[in-house]
Amino acid sequence: MVVSPFRARRLAVAPLPPETEAMEKHSGKSRSRSRKQPARSAGVEAWAADRSKLRVGSKISSGSNSRIYRGKYGEQWVALKMMRVAEGDGEDVSGQGVVEAQFDAEVSLLSRLRHPNVVRLVAVCRDPPVYWVITELMARGTLSAYLHEREPYSLPPETVVRLALDVARGMEYLHARGVVHRDLKSQNLLLDNGERAKVADLGTSCLEATCRDDKCSSKMGTYRWMAPEMIRDKRCNRKVDVYSCGLVLWELTTCLVPFQNLSPMQVAYAVSDGNARPPLSPACSPAINSLIERCWSIKPANRPEFSCIVSVLENYDRCLREGLPLVPLPAPSPSPLTSLLAAFKIRSCKSTTHSSKADRKVHA
Repeated sequence: MVVSPFRARRLAVAPLPPETEAMEKHSGKSRSRSRKQPARSAGVEAWAADRSKLRVGSKISSGSNSRIYRGKYGEQWVALKMMRVAEGDGEDVSGQGVVEAQFDAEVSLLSRLRHPNVVRLVAVCRDPPVYWVITELMARGTLSAYLHEREPYSLPPETVVRLALDVARGMEYLHARGVVHRDLKSQNLLLDNGERAKVADLGTSCLEATCRDDKCSSKMGTYRWMAPEMIRDKRCNRKVDVYSCGLVLWELTTCLVPFQNLSPMQVAYAVSDGNARPPLSPACSPAINSLIERCWSIKPANRPEFSCIVSVLENYDRCLREGLPLVPLPAPSPSPLTSLLAAFKIRSCKSTTHSSKADRKVHA
């Protein structure tokens, strides 16, 4: 791995660049007008980095509120996510509080997660107005970059299913712990040297109980992967991640950017008002396309749980290895209440029909 020479410098770096795409990523937390400094998380302090061991190298990527650098922590290669209080907010306690709250929440969450398909926390560094989250380095970079290096529709089904399984297993683990990612997309999925995928960037995540009590604002994620109910600022649950997973699966089958000819705002209108979806790959197995359609269903209740997605993909993986055909995901079973209402409706129709026939005989 070639890394640019490290430069001796302070951890605080230049201000972040302005936003390049509307509503790309935000903390999603309202700015408090309180002048009090937020309390520091005990979990954050427990993971405090030894600054003498930290070296910052070349920039990997940047977003609207963070930058990612390659670096070393001691002898370990790491990725360093830098969040900085926006220029002009340095003297604004509420502005700093927003960044600190996002930093504390992400570290508190990452410090409790241990799964082979979720990126691992190494250390953290608090150096106001700059905050660093240090994680394991995923040498192959983002899934987005990996896909865009390839010709459209070029990934074999075995690779599609393998990568999709990595994502689904990581998300199943998060959902089992009540965590909703809210910004699942190919840029937030990282690959290691073995091309195994891991879920990363939990800065906009929340506990599902919070999502139910509060609206999952459209400021939380990225329009191209965002569920319609999030765009409309309606109450959300963990199924917003399943919708986003459908778009990631679509990317795996096409190696294209969703809605690549539309601006983010145009995507938001097309999805929320017109129920638009990108065209499915005609070269892809109908079974995989069927799973994609189920994941991005307009109705959250019709989207499968990640435990079901994992089970289906494991079956597909087994079939591909054994040379067997892929069978589409079966339609969801109706709820007991739906079945009861349907049965009542059928009986009502039969009763009405019988009554009508009797009436006709009487009138005749």
